[in-house]
Amino acid sequence: MRSQRLMAAVNLTRTHTLGSEEVKAIDNVSLDIFPGQFVTIVGRSGSGKTSLLNVMAGLDEPSSGQVLFQERDLSEMSPKELTDLRRHKIGFVFQSFGLLPLLSAFENVELPLRISGVKANDREIRVREALEIVGLWDRSHHRPYELSGGEQQRIAIARAIIVKPDVILADEPTGNLDSNNAFTIFGLFKNMVEENGISVVAATHDSTLLSMADEVMEIRNGALLEQAEVGLRFRD
Repeated sequence: MRSQRLMAAVNLTRTHTLGSEEVKAIDNVSLDIFPGQFVTIVGRSGSGKTSLLNVMAGLDEPSSGQVLFQERDLSEMSPKELTDLRRHKIGFVFQSFGLLPLLSAFENVELPLRISGVKANDREIRVREALEIVGLWDRSHHRPYELSGGEQQRIAIARAIIVKPDVILADEPTGNLDSNNAFTIFGLFKNMVEENGISVVAATHDSTLLSMADEVMEIRNGALLEQAEVGLRFRD
């Protein structure tokens, strides 16, 4: 019997106006995310992947429908509750890495703990643990410009998992990487799901990575299709 879902989108729609036209960035999407599940949402550029993740994270509001986290509707949460959710329950990984250039890898990973008021000794233990998970403890004192693209993304992942979130939302996390580094990043996600019980929802247009996911969903023109076949090719 499957465990209770961790997160869900229920009849989710988000529209915006483009010129004189109303465009559906998300079109009546429903999906469930379960604990310890690796879900990949695949689709071409502009298909609605980023819009869906932003609404699921509570960064954007839906035009209609609901986003549920542990069965609570995000729209009914106070600003403080939403902030706490994003600080402690949901981790984010973006295509652009988002590292602060003047901080070392250690300091970039440590930052969420500083914001949350975690004590220095505890911060050091947890940062080391996160950097060892991504295999970069030996690069902890390097700044982003001293790291390769793949290493920078691994640091971004370490920063996302430092708060021990229940789920990581990753938007095109391999978009700026070559194929070898892309496989490394998705391999890291798979290991975190299996060994740490973190759920991962990763949006990508790279069909070569789909075999690592537990479930693959295709999005097209803002709407989720039936489960995509692993290995299906997409072209931007």
